[in-house]
Amino acid sequence: MTEAPASTPAGGGRDPASLEVVVVDGYVDEPAHFGVPPYVSTYPRYTAGALVDAGVPPEQVTYHTIDELRDERGKWRDVADADLMIYVGGMTVPGNYVGGTPAEPDEVRELAWTADGTTLMGGPVKFGVGEQNEGATDTERKDLDYDFVAKGDVEAAAYDLVSSGLEGFGDRMRGYDEVERWAAKDAFVVEQHPNHPDYLICEMETSRGCAYRCSFCTEPMYGDPNFRTPESVVREVDRLADAGVRHFRIGRQADILAFGGDGEAPNPDALRRLYEGIREVAPDLGTLHLDNMNPVTIVDYPERSREAIRIIAEHNTPGDTAAFGLESADPVVQEENNLLVTADECLEAVRVVNEAGGWRPGDAVKEGPSLEGDRLPKLLPGINLVHGLMGERPETYEHNKRFLRDVYDEGLMLRRINIRQVMAFEGTEMAETGADIAREHKQQFKPYKREIREEIDRPMLKRVLPPGTVLEEVHFEYHQDGKTFGRQLGTYSLLVAVPGERPLGETVDVAIVDYGYRSVTGVPYPLDLNSASLDELTSIPGIGKRTAGDIVVGRPYASTDEVPVGDVDLARFATVRTPGPAD
Repeated sequence: MTEAPASTPAGGGRDPASLEVVVVDGYVDEPAHFGVPPYVSTYPRYTAGALVDAGVPPEQVTYHTIDELRDERGKWRDVADADLMIYVGGMTVPGNYVGGTPAEPDEVRELAWTADGTTLMGGPVKFGVGEQNEGATDTERKDLDYDFVAKGDVEAAAYDLVSSGLEGFGDRMRGYDEVERWAAKDAFVVEQHPNHPDYLICEMETSRGCAYRCSFCTEPMYGDPNFRTPESVVREVDRLADAGVRHFRIGRQADILAFGGDGEAPNPDALRRLYEGIREVAPDLGTLHLDNMNPVTIVDYPERSREAIRIIAEHNTPGDTAAFGLESADPVVQEENNLLVTADECLEAVRVVNEAGGWRPGDAVKEGPSLEGDRLPKLLPGINLVHGLMGERPETYEHNKRFLRDVYDEGLMLRRINIRQVMAFEGTEMAETGADIAREHKQQFKPYKREIREEIDRPMLKRVLPPGTVLEEVHFEYHQDGKTFGRQLGTYSLLVAVPGERPLGETVDVAIVDYGYRSVTGVPYPLDLNSASLDELTSIPGIGKRTAGDIVVGRPYASTDEVPVGDVDLARFATVRTPGPAD
């Protein structure tokens, strides 16, 4: 264990207690780690804890997101005046984001130019940057004009740099003994996040590294799996809950089923201690979700996996998603890229999660797949597909579509289908091939992706969210085309549109009425028929413009039985609030 520093660095230099430090969060998206708002990753949290552990007073650590700096240019003065400016960020998988926009390389460089003090850059940015944060991209490692770049862990670099009096550090990885210390001192920094407390979800780390070596993935660069204890994670949740956080995702791991085991086989007892412990210290939590479940674990250890999935589903909140890294259903691509499961094996893993986790709150029997109900299923699989891998050919697209059709035709559910093009990083087997295949196949990729959205995604959404399904605590984020768009907090949250322009930042329950390809339309639940707008009424299935007009003309109503809607089941969407004297 690294010892805490003395009050004055042994080699001279700046006293940690005298330092003003700014941590800038440019956001992260990795195969097993996410930190784009409303998520906050472990990187800025552990870095803040490491700074305090090294002797910097908490009140002298300032945290800003890159979006804060874009919106409030006056906060760049904090960057300029800091004795130490630490940038954390980096994208090793591409994505589309609503809650925040990851920092582009030019912005990261501008931070270094602005800072008058010492600068340190770290996080997955160490693996490389491209011209833009998108798929079909080659990357290369760059220092972006920073004084120091952490080739190991940025939180370890921050600790060692401050302990040395800002004179330097040796690149290294931190251990879980250090994480235990730093997580004990970092909760204060989440209170500085612009989304705190209501619309913030903390990414929780249970392990790093991976036992497998898929050709494109950066997670193996963290080494073989190394696990925290359930009690360590629970203590961290406890402290974050004390700081006002109500939403958590157990997402920082390659495979949740392997937690607490040997890196491959499930350990249901460890998962029970983890989930029960979290529920005990945060009884009023709003979200408890996960990310990343390796289908090969289910294939190799079906009964232990089934038990572990049941434990998760008993303790999580509805709408949870276990992302499966199928990556490709093409056996040629699987062979050339060290992929772990065949299409048939992945289909069996989809069955297991549907059966053990695909039930809904209120079901009499906790077995799935449950295709009826007014809430989301507890836990469903998601499927990740990556294009541009070695061996990809025209038949690859047909293999992938056939697999997804097989899932749908069997009556199973998928919570999400993620289709992306590869980003190639130095140190992976894809480095030599780069993004050449992805670029060559881009014209085929676009119509293929559109076909899946139209033929699979939309009908799958209808299966997962039958009309009248209620999504609780939808947070409104932006207006567009006369509608208000928002999401729940959680893993791969659905984008929800409601008619009209409602106050941004408002949180309401929403009943689903219609479906897009990766989004849904809803109305506030329960919709008051005595005050609902024409657009809201028209959006209810079975109610057209004429009927909506009749409803408005006939107001007020004393009960839904008085509303002239024929056979429409209004109770699934609406109610009647009887006007009182104040109305």
